[in-house]
Amino acid sequence: MKPEAVLETVLYASDLDEAERFYTDILGLVTFSRGGDRHVFFRCGEQMILIFNPEQTVKPTASERPSPPPHGSLGEGHLCFRANREQIDQWYDHLVACGIEIESDFQWPGGGRSIYFRDPAGNSLEFAEPQIWGIN
Repeated sequence: MKPEAVLETVLYASDLDEAERFYTDILGLVTFSRGGDRHVFFRCGEQMILIFNPEQTVKPTASERPSPPPHGSLGEGHLCFRANREQIDQWYDHLVACGIEIESDFQWPGGGRSIYFRDPAGNSLEFAEPQIWGIN
């Protein structure tokens, strides 16, 4: 037995309003749900991106029904979005037009390209061709 795919990815941001604006206005994701100042969730294709406020997610939720255990992390995380070469060119232009700094435009030695940038919380975001991992 082995997992078949990643269902959700988690990043952390203390300012969820700013994070929600970035992920909707800049990246075009649609907010799936918002839990006050605790979390904001987005659908990305067949996966979910969960943004938690690190100060809130370590606290147990006040609920009479069972809930996930408190969890969390501090500091910046990383998330890579899958894109082909043409899409990476389009994302590069879009991000620059939105005032987002491209930290690196990297050609991998084994083939494939990545661009790196940051969200307002400092999380490292990337668009990359899947061939960097030998995936078609």
